Formats: sequence, C-alpha cells, structure tokens
Amino acid sequence: QVQLVESGGGLVQPGGSLSLSCTASGLIFSIHSMGWYRQAPGKQRELVASITSGGKINDADSVKGRFTISRDSAKRTVYLQMNSLTPEETAVYYCNAKIQGYTGIPRDYWGQGTQVTVSS
Repeated sequence: QVQLVESGGGLVQPGGSLSLSCTASGLIFSIHSMGWYRQAPGKQRELVASITSGGKINDADSVKGRFTISRDSAKRTVYLQMNSLTPEETAVYYCNAKIQGYTGIPRDYWGQGTQVTVSS
C-alpha cells in the first residue's frame, strides 16, 4: 500500500502566498516523479507542476514565475510554493506520484486533495 498525505491548503487573500507539501509512504521501491494537479469546480483536473527524480520540472504556463516546485527525495516529499495567487486559482489541489513498488509496473497514486481558496 502507498499513501500520499498532503498538507498546507487553506484560505489566502489575492496576491498572497501559500505552500503545500505532500509525503509518500508505504511499500515504495522508487519514486519516478511527484507533482501537483488542481481541479476547480466545473473544470477538469489540470497539471500545476511536476518534478522527476532527476529534478526535471514540468509546470503550467499560467504558474511560471509564481509557483515553485521542489522535492526532498530522502523524505519522499514534494513541496509547492505558490505566490501571487489569484481567485481563479481557487481549487482542490491534488498530489500525484508515479511510484514503482517492489512488484509490478510503476503506477500513479493520488492524495486526497487539499482545498486552496483565494478570496478577500
């Protein structure tokens, strides 16, 4: 079993900052990548940013220059620092990880989601 546990969501004013973290635990042989997606009401889930074990980052154009993704491989944790948040970024933010277990092929795992609300 693998679990992803997220923390750090909440309410922030427009222009404010918030940081999220997500830690993977369980029967993990290796983690290929970790990242964050978000889903606003009535919209599809979209990639915010991801980072591979080698440090390659893939992030959405809309967050470039404002959001920073990083990871601590030893702690199996990924972080997302979000600055200059806008109300349109209100959404449930989900942690994602592509994990290789001790058997089988790598697969995607998801956290339970953490609410981020940007409002005055």
